[in-house]
Amino acid sequence: MFDKLRSAFSSAVKSFGEKELKASDIDDILFQLEIALMESDVATEVIESIKSDLKKQLVGTSVDKKEIEGFVKNSLIKIISDLFDAAGTIDIIEKIQSKKNAGEPCIILFVGINGTGKTTTLAKIAYLLKENKFSIVIAAADTFRAGAIEQITEHANRLNLKVIAQNYGADPAAVARDAVLHAKSHKIDCVLIDTAGRMQTSRNLMDQIEKITKVVKPDLKIFVGDSLAGNDTVNQAREFYQHTEFDGAILTKSDADARGGAALSVVKITSKPVIYVGMGQEYADIRPFDKKLFLETVFGEGLSMVQPKPEPKP
Repeated sequence: MFDKLRSAFSSAVKSFGEKELKASDIDDILFQLEIALMESDVATEVIESIKSDLKKQLVGTSVDKKEIEGFVKNSLIKIISDLFDAAGTIDIIEKIQSKKNAGEPCIILFVGINGTGKTTTLAKIAYLLKENKFSIVIAAADTFRAGAIEQITEHANRLNLKVIAQNYGADPAAVARDAVLHAKSHKIDCVLIDTAGRMQTSRNLMDQIEKITKVVKPDLKIFVGDSLAGNDTVNQAREFYQHTEFDGAILTKSDADARGGAALSVVKITSKPVIYVGMGQEYADIRPFDKKLFLETVFGEGLSMVQPKPEPKP
């Protein structure tokens, strides 16, 4: 997992360790890092940010040659760690419990294009919530894609959950509203809303999602993206965020992601956290995104967040 990303950063660190910290050498190595990160599906904005931050820390500093490699590695770790920290975190379980304590259902809206595993991810979250003793109702608000209602109903049947659905072509906002009313009248803890996932460039799709948001006022809006789709996932996240300002993301197929750029890119582009990652096909195959695990996977175990203290050049 994340083999490409690990290789990109490792090569940069070793290259710095073989050179003095001269501006021309730094530029050469940063260019090679840029190419490697592009091959790892890291978005251009993220690459430029990493390069800029790293150069600021390196230029004008004096580091013992034996410590350069460790200094660069820890600088990169801090840059990426700060990026994830700035996006914050979301505890879905805590959010639902808070709403439950207030006597209200927690409404969670799932958005993303077809083929990313959005409906299956919703089912995985439903399984997770059931394991935490919450009651759930599902809104089949994808009334456009043939088979969508049957797909979500099949998941619900396996999990022994109630689905609120209408006919194909029905107003998705009306389906979502019916599910919320059902939850309120039956004291159900959480409403999970499945939505249509036509291509993100479809203005009608975005209008429908905006309408659902206005009608039911979801507590959480979650973007579901495919880790293996590379920059397409980043572009989708950017487009959806512009229209929905989602609260966080779930990345599917992370167990098969050899590049690793999706998490970095989505967080940087949207300033919102990756909440969970999908790790397989079973309902239990979902886990919270772990910054420390991500960094250890990319940079190796036993991370030190303490950087060597460089001295300014006279």
